Amino acid sequence: MAKNKPRLPFDKKGGVVAIQRRLLASEAYLNLSPQAKALMMLLQTHWSPRGPVDYGVREAEAKIPCSRKTAMRAFKELEEAGFIVKIDESLFSSRTHSKTRTWRLTWMPCWRHREPTNDWEEISDDQSKAA
Repeated sequence: MAKNKPRLPFDKKGGVVAIQRRLLASEAYLNLSPQAKALMMLLQTHWSPRGPVDYGVREAEAKIPCSRKTAMRAFKELEEAGFIVKIDESLFSSRTHSKTRTWRLTWMPCWRHREPTNDWEEISDDQSKAA
C-alpha cells in the first residue's frame, strides 16, 4: 500500500517553476546576462513534458522587456551555453500559418520519455578545462 505523502503548499492555480540547485550554482548559469536568465524562466513557464517549447524573439522582447537585438543575444547566449537547443526554425508567411522557433530545454525532460541531457554541464566543463 502506498503511504500518503504530505503535499507541499504550492500554488494550485498557477503552477510552479522549479530549477535544480546545481544549475543555479553553476558557472554556466552565473555567467549569463540578466536577460538570458530571465529568458530561461520564461522558456520554462512554457515547458511541457510532451515536447519542445515554442518561443520567439518578439515574445521575449515584450516579456523581458528589452530590444530585439538584446532578445536575440539572450537566445544565442543560452544556446551557446548549452541550456537550449534549437529544434525548428521560425517561418513567417502571409499566406500560411506563421510559426515561431522551437526549443528543447536541456535541463528538462522532453517528449515524455527523454531524460534531460544537461548539455550545459558538458560545455561548462569544456570551458573550465580550456582555461
